[in-house]
Amino acid sequence: MKKTQANIVIIDDKEDILFAAEMVLKKHFEQIFVMSDPKKAIQLLAETPIDVVLLDMNYRIGFEDGREGIYLLKEIKTLSPQTIVILMTAFGQVETAVEGLKLGAFDYILKPWDNNKLTETVKSAVIEYRRSKRHTPVPPQKTEYFTGRSIAGKRAYALAEKVAKTDANVLILGENGTGKYVMANYIYQNSLRAQEPFIHVDLGSLNENIFESELFGYAKGAFTDAKTDTPGRFELAHKGTIFLDEIGNVPLHLQSKLLQVIQNKQITRLGEAKPRTVDVRIITATNANLKQQTALKLFREDLYYRINTMEIVLPPLRERKEDLAGLALFLLNKMAYKYGRENVVFSPDAVVQIEKHSWNGNIREMENRIERAVILCEDITITTADLDLDEISIVDNRPDSQLSDMEKSAIEKALIKHDHNISKTAEELGLSRAALYRRLEKYAIDKDKL
Repeated sequence: MKKTQANIVIIDDKEDILFAAEMVLKKHFEQIFVMSDPKKAIQLLAETPIDVVLLDMNYRIGFEDGREGIYLLKEIKTLSPQTIVILMTAFGQVETAVEGLKLGAFDYILKPWDNNKLTETVKSAVIEYRRSKRHTPVPPQKTEYFTGRSIAGKRAYALAEKVAKTDANVLILGENGTGKYVMANYIYQNSLRAQEPFIHVDLGSLNENIFESELFGYAKGAFTDAKTDTPGRFELAHKGTIFLDEIGNVPLHLQSKLLQVIQNKQITRLGEAKPRTVDVRIITATNANLKQQTALKLFREDLYYRINTMEIVLPPLRERKEDLAGLALFLLNKMAYKYGRENVVFSPDAVVQIEKHSWNGNIREMENRIERAVILCEDITITTADLDLDEISIVDNRPDSQLSDMEKSAIEKALIKHDHNISKTAEELGLSRAALYRRLEKYAIDKDKL
């Protein structure tokens, strides 16, 4: 039987799982990589085109909620968007695996698996990889950015351009979906470190139990599953830039450790005593009001001033009305290129609707709607029906107090629905656990009394 030419990576911390999966798949595919260390797999992805990754969702004994798998899935899709990811999970974690599908995973396999099912799923993934490679041209090397005509948008990018050539720490503020990652990347691309690594860390999805090992690394034997000396994200960013996203979600007791590293530019791996010097440019971002959190003693004042040498505020789309049509066209061109539909255009009515819509989800919402429309529209013209915007939310002139009441009510209903389970409630509302806790405090909600 002729083997299919494909590069398959299997990532699992259990040697017996790696061996079993390799034995099954090497009969059908030319190249199989097996790895127990996810960081080495990430490094391989950066160096080698990989068709399919089979990704376990848990890597540390005692932590079996699947969050590490979700975190790694995001890392893989950021580093290699075309690589197809299949999640491997136990029956009790199907709910988390389904969340993974929403974040871009192709499918999931339950352990213990059926060998035929495993093989067929990987074959389907390889076909999907080749289809995406065929229909998705390699994007231009230089990333394009949309600054727009609005005063607030131009001000943010002008400030970013000035600070980019320095090594000053930058804090990017803005609501969810306003483009904080894009701004961080803009600063990096225009900096003197543009040829060095750019390491993105989503602190909002990083379990605090692995906070230190993930950021600062660990020595072999530092804990049960520490099988090799492993550098952390700060070391990987040496000479380059590290982007600490959602820094407002870092628990107070871990902020001092982060402060020491930012202040001294030295890290100490878990299990070691000798510090290591790191040369990194630090960019942070959050949607939280750090000044308010500082006043409430929820965020360290010294850390706030350390990361905030330069502050860049990204305005929400409701404050950039004159940019809406231009931004939509920019995103349309991007999505049309991605899906090979370069001739697609907006209908006049669609443009009117875009300019009237409230865009509470900001750029992320607009990008999502336009991508969906590019995929679904029947001909070359995107109509208002293709955009599928909720007419109720087109104009939102309600006062802040009324919006706050609505948010409070939504939180209370979700808590009751999920029997006061914080994780499930946060997931339904699209919030991190830390963000949900902040809202419980803001609205004086006692979940146990609902």
